[in-house]
This record gives sequence, structure tokens and C-alpha cells, in this order.
Amino acid sequence: MPAGVCGCCGPLRPRYKRLVDNIFPEDPKDGLSKSDMEKLTFYAVSAPEKLDRIGAYLAERLSRDVVRHRYGNVVIAMEALDQLLMACHSQSIKPFVESFLHMVAKLLESREPDLQVLGTNSFVKFANIEEDTPSYHRRYDFFVSQFSAMCHSTHEDLDTRTRIRVAGIKGLQGVVRKTVNDELQAIIWEPQHMDKLIPSMLFNMQDGDDMDRAGVGHPSTPCVSGQDCDENPSTLAESCFRELLGRAAYGNMNNAVKPVLVHLDNHNLWEPNEFAVSCFRIIMYSIQAQHSHHVIQQVLGHLDTHSKNTPRVRAGIVQVLLETVAIAAKGSVGTIQECRAGDALESEPATPPNLWLGPTVLEVFNTLLKHLRMSVDLELGESSRRNSACSASSAGRAKESDERIVQNAIIQTIGFFGGNLPDYQRAEVMMFIMGKVPVYGTPCHTLDTVKIGHQGTKRIQTMLLSSLIMVSHYTVTSGFKSKSMSAALPSPFLDPLFSISLMEDSELRQLVLEILHNIIDRHDNRAKLRGIRIIPNVAALKIKREKISKQDVAFMKKHGQQLYRHIYLGCKEDDNVHKNFELLFTTLAVLTIELANEDVVVELVRLAVALQDMALSTEENLSMWLRCGLLALVAAYLNFLSQMIANTTFCQHVSKVIELRNMDAPYLLPEHVFRDKCSLPDSLDKDDAALFFQSADMADSLAGPGYNADRLNVPYVPQVTVLYTVGKILNRCKQTSRDEERLTRRKSFVDTISLQVDILANSLPDKSLLAEEITFETLKKAIDTSVLEDQERERRRQVMEKFQKAPFEEIAAHCESKANMLHERLAHIFELTIRPPPSPSGVVSVSSGHAQHQSVPIYEMKFPDLCVY
Repeated sequence: MPAGVCGCCGPLRPRYKRLVDNIFPEDPKDGLSKSDMEKLTFYAVSAPEKLDRIGAYLAERLSRDVVRHRYGNVVIAMEALDQLLMACHSQSIKPFVESFLHMVAKLLESREPDLQVLGTNSFVKFANIEEDTPSYHRRYDFFVSQFSAMCHSTHEDLDTRTRIRVAGIKGLQGVVRKTVNDELQAIIWEPQHMDKLIPSMLFNMQDGDDMDRAGVGHPSTPCVSGQDCDENPSTLAESCFRELLGRAAYGNMNNAVKPVLVHLDNHNLWEPNEFAVSCFRIIMYSIQAQHSHHVIQQVLGHLDTHSKNTPRVRAGIVQVLLETVAIAAKGSVGTIQECRAGDALESEPATPPNLWLGPTVLEVFNTLLKHLRMSVDLELGESSRRNSACSASSAGRAKESDERIVQNAIIQTIGFFGGNLPDYQRAEVMMFIMGKVPVYGTPCHTLDTVKIGHQGTKRIQTMLLSSLIMVSHYTVTSGFKSKSMSAALPSPFLDPLFSISLMEDSELRQLVLEILHNIIDRHDNRAKLRGIRIIPNVAALKIKREKISKQDVAFMKKHGQQLYRHIYLGCKEDDNVHKNFELLFTTLAVLTIELANEDVVVELVRLAVALQDMALSTEENLSMWLRCGLLALVAAYLNFLSQMIANTTFCQHVSKVIELRNMDAPYLLPEHVFRDKCSLPDSLDKDDAALFFQSADMADSLAGPGYNADRLNVPYVPQVTVLYTVGKILNRCKQTSRDEERLTRRKSFVDTISLQVDILANSLPDKSLLAEEITFETLKKAIDTSVLEDQERERRRQVMEKFQKAPFEEIAAHCESKANMLHERLAHIFELTIRPPPSPSGVVSVSSGHAQHQSVPIYEMKFPDLCVY
């Protein structure tokens, strides 16, 4: 009887297990039973506390079916899990999710591609579900590793490999979506996870044969070849990469960018660098604009780590840096405000976009200039090794050309970067670069000109000046126009720039003039003035100009004579070529357009007359070609100036001289003298006044209101250059005198010690001559510097001859005597300065080898006024 009862009732099973068993048909091919699935779903929604048991039982059945290769039941179990997951949103779903993730992990661990794809699809569906409460204990480390491994699938079958890779990318995208917005899952941004996520995406982007590299950097790049984006690993990886970077916060940028750089290193993708450029285009277009400087700093740091790599690798990194800077400049317009000294500066319409690098601006330029210097050193070192080996190998020449590629890329980056900075930062950057230029005769803390030699110094000077040209060029192209010339050419920048303009190298002087053109020409008139020539109709050029402002008038009053002087001295250099004269003509023309009022016009005419007198002077040791070139420059400029000021009498005088030159002396005109084959005379006839411009005639033509024509009767004399060291000595002497006067007025008890340094005692004038009566002739002699220049030239010749012909022992003895004299003077000075003050206790003096104490009465001591009351 008991046995019959048990057989009638059957085995007792929980209801949730019976409902789960019912969804599996006898034949797996029939698929999931919809009616039984609805019953199970209704039961799960009605009794959410049973969800964890339902999940555990489904996981048990799925594991058993996977081991027994019953893949049909595996598909049914996963479909049921997906439906339960979509239907249930209660607090009890957390344990069920753990069972679900355990089953997905089982599928991903299998070696069957179909099961891996099935598990990935289920995980993606789960990732799209927004949970009401965060999970405190759930981790996705396993899924990141497994999906990354699927992204690198090497399956033999191409279609299967593509399916696995697509599934892996979708899985990573699901992990990103599930974790990136969850504050409790911030661990996903840690390096150990980013080192798996980022390379997996880049690997598929790189491996895509249909990737359009030309347009891959733009956010709206469509799928290519008519392929579905979801089935193209390259496009899908790019989309996931963009999504990940777009969700990156401020503190996660470094961890997101560093794996990109490591991947490019490991796969040698800097040479060629098309893929590297495309990757950083994606990065810069995907991240938030205020995070751009993080990327730039990362690339700069990576450039430092590759400082000893091949030139092409460094060039590839620099070109990527240029691309990131360009995109950052475009994307930062109106979105980033520069903060300085705690105050936010509002951006003006005329201000170029701001990269918001703050205090790191100079650090960026310092890094670029450092690599520029290193590239020049490597190029010169390779050249010297080739010369020493006396074999012009093709490999050595190729390496030199590769270094030129690196240098050009750095210069372009510096130019574009500097041109897109705010005006005050641009001025600081230009002064910073100018401070790096080595100049002979001035202190240079950045370069050892003795160590790198003359060729290296010149090469570095050329590179740094080219960088300044690029900065000023991009400043103009970016639409920025300085309102005042004093802001564009501050004194700390103008003085060293002019010192370079006096160097005995025509190429360096050309670079200085080009920098001045880019800064001074605010209306883009340089192209219309290109080439030195006699312009028949200046009005046809349609030159743009504005009325000179008060700030520019003040600038010319302060720096005008400095400008004229360097133009004058630059014209008399022996190594001037055709391009130098073209740039000098453009400089004079641009000054006339931008900064010339009535007073400046008169000074420019005086300068032109002085250049003409210099070309005709017999005292100047100039070649005939240089003399004719100077006269042609004066003719071209006065022709331009006369038409710009629209003075009829002035124009007639200039035109008359030019016509006579065309007939009698064509070699005095730029169209003839600057030709390749031009016959030059043996000498110039100064007595033929009709061929030259006359100061009296030009003064008469400018005698009207506004012009101070009397100034034209005063010959132009450039200011005398004061050597840097002499200037420092004079300043110290003046400071010493002021200190002595101050100490005397305060009646200090410390004896004032007069330190007198005997500098060229023989050249000091006699005291009797100091009382000589000052007359007009005396002042005239003081102004006339020709005698001093001759004496200086003769002294230099004697010094050079002495060091060339004198024996070595004589030179050494001469230098030793000077050194001994210097040491004696210094010892005397130190002995005076360390003498102790008088004291009531007495002072110690040494006499005949015995110490003697000499006491000073208190009433005889002099105390400071502040100590007496």
C-alpha cells in the first residue's frame, strides 16, 4: 500500500524547476516553448525571490549541456535567460545576474565560435539594461580579458575569424557602456584594463583592409564598401574607440592615451605614420576640448622617450603632434578660457583660439626646441663622420635628409602652435625662442657655441629664426592683427632680433627681415611688393593701409632710429645678394605703409639719401655691384615713396632721375643690375648730379605743411654701437658713484672705499683738456665718428697681425702679464673691502711682524644720523 501511493504521486520537485524543465522541448530543434516561457516569466515576476534559484538551476542545466555538447539546449537556456533579464527589474535580480554572468563566462571559455558569439550577444543585451541600484561587488575583469582575446582571434576561416572579432569588439563595447557611467566601476580606467581594451580596438582598426585612411579622422566617417557597420571589425572598433574616449573624464585621459602610444611603438607604426595620424585624429575629435592639452603633453613626453630613435620615427611623432595641435586649435574656439593670475580672461573676436596650456606653454616650446637642437647635433655629427671617413655614402646622406625632415616638422609645429596662442603668450613665446638663439658677444645660457662650432651655431640660428618666421606667419594666417606695434615688437624681443641682423651672414639677415615683415605687415601687402623693381603705378597695386595710430607714432619715436640704423648697416654688408636687396626694399615699403607719418617720411628720405651717399663714398670699401645695388634700392624705394605720399613735385624729381638712368646708366636701376649678366662700370661719376637724387630738390618738394623739410639738410648718421661689456662697466661705475654719494650724505661710520679700475689708462684724456672750451667745432668733431671708426679698424688690424705673426712665446707672455695684473688689482680690491671698521676696542695692525692694537676714542668716532638722538 505505501509503495502504491508513492508510485501514484511521482517525484516531488519544486515548481520553479518544473517550469524551467518545461521550456526545453524533447527535440531542441523545435526551439523555446513560448507558452511555457510565458508561465515561467509570470512566475518569476510574481515571485521575484525565486529568481536567484531559477538562475542557479538554469546555470546548472547549461553547464551540463555544454559539457555534453547539447548546443541546442544551450541556445534555449540563453534565450530564456535573456527574456527573464528583460522582464524582471526588482531588487532580487542581483543574484540572478550573477548566475547569468557565470553562464556567459562558461560560453566564452568554450572553444566553439558559435557559443562564444552566443555568450557575447547575451552580454550585450545585459549591458544595455539600466539597473536601478549600483552593484558593489560585481567585477568585469574576466570579460575584459576574454573579449580582448577574441578581438585578436587568428581562426583559420576568414568568416569565422571576422565573427569572433566582431563579437569581441561588441563585448568590449558592452563592458564600456556597463561600467563607464558607474562610479563604483571606475576601476575599468586603470592601466591593467586599458592596456587590454585600447590595443584590441587599435588592432582591428589597423587590420581593416577597407579603412578609408583619408577620412578616418572625421567623426562622420561612413562605412565603406557597402558593408554593414556591425559586421566590419574596423568600423566597429573605431566606433567603440570613439565612445570610450568620449566618456573619458579629466583624470582618465593619461591612462586612455598611453596604451595608444605603446601600441604604435610595438607595431612600428610611426614609420610610416598614416595610421598614427588617423588614431590621434580620432582621439582629438572624440575627447572633450578642455582635455586636449593632456594629449599634447602625452605626445611630447613620448617624443622625449624616443630622443635617441631613428629620425623617421621622431619625425612621425612630431607630425602627429602637429596634427593634434592643429585640431586642438580648431576645436577650442569659444570653448576654453585662459586663466592667468587667478582671473579669467574673456576671449575677444580678434584673439586666436587658446589651447589652454597655462604654465606648460613654455615647457612645450622648450621640449620642441630641445629636440630641434638634438636633431641639428645629430645631423652635424653624421656629416663630420662622413667627412672624416672621406666617403659620401648614400646611407649618411639619407640620414641627414631624414634629420632635415625632423627639423622641418618641429619648425612647423612650433609655428602653428605659437600662432594659435593668445597675444600675450605669443609675445612671451617669441621672446623665449629668441633667447635660445646663440649670438656672438652676448651671454648665452642655452648653447655652448665653442663646443658645437661655427657651422653648428649657424645651423641652430637658422632653425630658431625659421621657427620665429613660422610663428609670425601662422599668427597672420590665423587672422590675428596686433592693434599696436609696441605689443607685437616689445623691446626685449626687438633688441636681440636687431643684434642678429648685424651678423656677417646674409642668410641670417634675410630671416630677420622676413620676421619683421610678418609682424609689421598687418594688411597682407607683402605679396604685392614682392621683388625689387621700379613700380610705374603704385595705385594699381591697391595697397591696404590705415591711418597711423598714436601708439604706433610713439613706437616710431622710441624705436625708429634703431630701425633706420639696422637697415643702414644691413645695406653695407659685403655678402649681400639679390634676395637681401629685395627684402630690404620690402622692409622700407612696409614701414612706409604701416608706420609712416610726416616725420617718419622725412626720416626715411634722409635714410635713402644716406644710402646713396654711402654708395658714392670712396671711403667705403664696397664692391661695384654692391654700390650699384644700393643706388638701385634707393631708386626703387623713392619711386614707391613719392607715389605713396602723392607729392607731385617729389614724383617729378624721382621720375626725372629714373628716366636719365634708363638712358645713360641702366646699371643703377634694379631691373638691370640684378640680372645674371649685367655690365658694370669701373667707377661711378659723382659729378654727374642729374643721375642722383638731390636732397635740396626733395627738401623743396616737401616744404609744404606737415613736413619738417629742414631735417633733410642734416645728414643722417647712424647711432654708434656700444659694446656690451663696456656698457656693463659704465653702469657699474655709475652705480658705484651713486652709492658713494648716498653714503656721504648719511655720514656713515663705515669709510667709503673708492674702487677705481684702470681701463685703458693711456686712452683717458688729460685733465687740462677737460677744461677746454666747448665750441661748435668741438661738437661737430664729437658727432663725426668716421675718425673713430678708422682708428678702431686700424687697431683691429694690428691685433690680428700681431696674433698671426708674433711667436707663441711672446703672445703667452703678454697674456700672462695681463692675467697677473688682473690678479694684483683684484687682490688690492679685496684687501680694501675686507678692512674692518673702527672700534673702541681698537684695531689690529701688523708692523715689523708684531701685532699692535690702536684704540679709537669714542668721541672721535662718527655715528650715522639715525643712531644719534
